[in-house]
Amino acid sequence: MDRASPLRTTHLRDPYGVPHLFGMESFLDEVAIATNSDPIEFRLRYLKNEREHDVIRAAAQHYGWDTRTSPRKSGGRGNVAVGRGFAYRQMHETFVAIIAEVNVHRESGVIEVERLVCAHDCGLIVSPDIIKHVIECQLVWQLGRTLFEEVQFDETMVRSVDWLTYPVLKMDAVPKSIEIVLIDRPELDASGAAEHACGPIPAAIGNAVFDATGVRLRRVPFTPERVKVALRSA
Repeated sequence: MDRASPLRTTHLRDPYGVPHLFGMESFLDEVAIATNSDPIEFRLRYLKNEREHDVIRAAAQHYGWDTRTSPRKSGGRGNVAVGRGFAYRQMHETFVAIIAEVNVHRESGVIEVERLVCAHDCGLIVSPDIIKHVIECQLVWQLGRTLFEEVQFDETMVRSVDWLTYPVLKMDAVPKSIEIVLIDRPELDASGAAEHACGPIPAAIGNAVFDATGVRLRRVPFTPERVKVALRSA
């Protein structure tokens, strides 16, 4: 089979949703800011499906979302800026709303994700414990792709050849709190939870960084070097 790349490839969870949602949900956050609107209230203003409203409000209520505009006017501890960000997706008949809370260390450029809240509506829920485990794995794995994972090249070859040159998320970077809110709809068919929660993570974290610092990150992964460059350029 003809390939665009000579490199061997394999399967990747949600290969199209992640980049699309990063662009779309970051842009919606910017539109909310431009209209002096709260990011969640802005979305609710234009979304018409009752299930969309339910899952977004469930995430906001569980998190304790305070309605305001971004970026945050104050908050943080000295050199550490604190913010929260929201992102949403509908994939087929599954609805996902995610809120990320982050600490941004201005000097080092390190982003700490302190808390993730995911409200999830996939219709009929047969085994809530298994679904929660599936969603939690998606959130943690996608967090690694958002903050760390990147294949590096030079002019002749791939330079990411081991776990030092291709870093992945380790236990010290896992959020202190991952909270999953399931919305069961027994009157509907089950619509799937296999990879739906992956997509919104980069946008939710990027929007949280903007809320904390007023700086918009445009490229993943959000490495400390890229964060420091963005902060210096602001």
